[in-house]
Amino acid sequence: MAVAVVLASLYPALPVVLGLALLHERISRRQAVGLLGAGIATVLLTLG
Repeated sequence: MAVAVVLASLYPALPVVLGLALLHERISRRQAVGLLGAGIATVLLTLG
């Protein structure tokens, strides 16, 4: 169950990362803040 929660927390970041990698899109400040928030949330969920 814990693995599913961590993977689900990364869902908001997936379209942005795919856009960066595959379409060479530029990232806006709003998207950068969202990626940072998703990363922090993932770390917090992993820690407990």
